[in-house]
Amino acid sequence: MIELIPAIDIIDGKCVRLTQGDYGQKTVYNENPLEVAKQIEGAGIKRLHLVDLDGAKQKKIINHKVLETISANTKLYVDFGGGLQSEKDLTIAFNAGAKQITGGSIAVKNTEMFSGWISKFGADKIILGADCKSAMIAISGWQETTEISVFKLIEDYLKKGIQYCICTDVAKDGLLQGPSFELYQEIQTKFPTLKLIASGGVTSIEDIEKLNDMKMYGAIIGKAFYEGRIKLEDLKKFL
Repeated sequence: MIELIPAIDIIDGKCVRLTQGDYGQKTVYNENPLEVAKQIEGAGIKRLHLVDLDGAKQKKIINHKVLETISANTKLYVDFGGGLQSEKDLTIAFNAGAKQITGGSIAVKNTEMFSGWISKFGADKIILGADCKSAMIAISGWQETTEISVFKLIEDYLKKGIQYCICTDVAKDGLLQGPSFELYQEIQTKFPTLKLIASGGVTSIEDIEKLNDMKMYGAIIGKAFYEGRIKLEDLKKFL
């Protein structure tokens, strides 16, 4: 059964969503992320994807106190990302209660450091964040599209032991138009051992059913959850 992973994105300690990563298109959904986390836990969901958007902008961990509060007051299995650029950042995140961390831009810009994290902290603790536009990796808050294909990035890191990958199709994120099923199918076909987590565009229960039928490891649910298109009670059949 697919792993359901609601997302909480944080700016100024508040629960927000951006459209296609644009800080100018920000909607604040709740000023208390712990409240949202408790709702998620109360529905029987076990995992949470927590993103420090302030950290992503400033290239260092900022909202670790939110992580600490959620970890101390729920039993959610939290993966944490957003601007993690140093071993010090990772240590802060793990000490604050993160069970896994996600690295995106750093995996492209500093392969030596990211590979070192896999070796030091363990492949089960490090998630590769492979955000892409037209299958080409996008970094720096999606402002920069590289010449590296998502397939090449995944292939390179599988050789270094990576097990988990969150793949976001930037073109789909926050638009509620459905996920990139074809892209995910192609990744799964090429890399059958990868624990692939679909992110971006999950809009309906039907989307989750299709990803589940595809044997996807996990799906991140963001805007659709906050806008009531996917209700927590409707997810219980997947738990």
